[in-house]
Amino acid sequence: MPQDADEGSLNSDALASLLRWYADMGVDIAIDEAPHDRFAEALAAANPPSRMRQVDAAAVLPTPAKLSRVSRAEPQNLKPETAASDALSQSAREAADGATTLEELRDRLDAFQGCALKKTATQLVFSDGNPEAGIMFVGEAPGADEDRIGRPFVGRAGQLLDKMLGAIGLDRQQVYIANVVPWRPPGNRTPTPVETASCLPFTRRQIELVDPKILVCLGAPSAQTLLAIKDGIMRARGKWMSYEIASGRYIPALAMLHPAYLLRQPAQKKLAWQDLRLIAKELEKLS
Repeated sequence: MPQDADEGSLNSDALASLLRWYADMGVDIAIDEAPHDRFAEALAAANPPSRMRQVDAAAVLPTPAKLSRVSRAEPQNLKPETAASDALSQSAREAADGATTLEELRDRLDAFQGCALKKTATQLVFSDGNPEAGIMFVGEAPGADEDRIGRPFVGRAGQLLDKMLGAIGLDRQQVYIANVVPWRPPGNRTPTPVETASCLPFTRRQIELVDPKILVCLGAPSAQTLLAIKDGIMRARGKWMSYEIASGRYIPALAMLHPAYLLRQPAQKKLAWQDLRLIAKELEKLS
């Protein structure tokens, strides 16, 4: 911490130095004195007050067939938060599945009120790059720079991703980039399961509309969410898997170390280089 930072003797230069130190340490959001239960806030968004439920019941409640199927399966074990999450996911699926273009999907996602992160984020971070490129990269969620600019992977991790792409002859116009969760979680915290579930139908529809030849999951959260695996990234990376889209087509999928992790652990860049070579070979084969 900067010297002479005594609260009673801070001048403008000392304050500026202190703020720069906070930014360097990763402090990029103000917090209240009282703690907040972010999990409760996400559940509250999924299970709004009764007046809102009456107005939007058709949008947030499952179909009768869905209700009957769940009640027959395990009526005694269905927790209220599980029911709310299922209803929210159903609403998101209906909104996402109705989109026939990426532009329409973005508009529907921007209008979607089912994810609490929308209230704390600056803006929607939908995508970057070329949807016709044939290769799609998907991370977990935007950070502070992405939230400010409105495009994924534009901070330090994004700059490293650009260098990684350049190492195999690619740039932003030759790839398509998105995130599983398109709104920044406060303080860059991990998205809750409810937040991820509410956004996932839109991400899946985004992948279907792009219809890439190769899908690359950056980091464990993206790989575990999209590829339905439980392995950590060190065990999951370096091997081809499959991602099935609604048409029944299987897309070659690869899990990679997230660029943000590589910034913290630069010695692991050798593993990222191995995965980039796998991608380059697959692209050459497909072309």
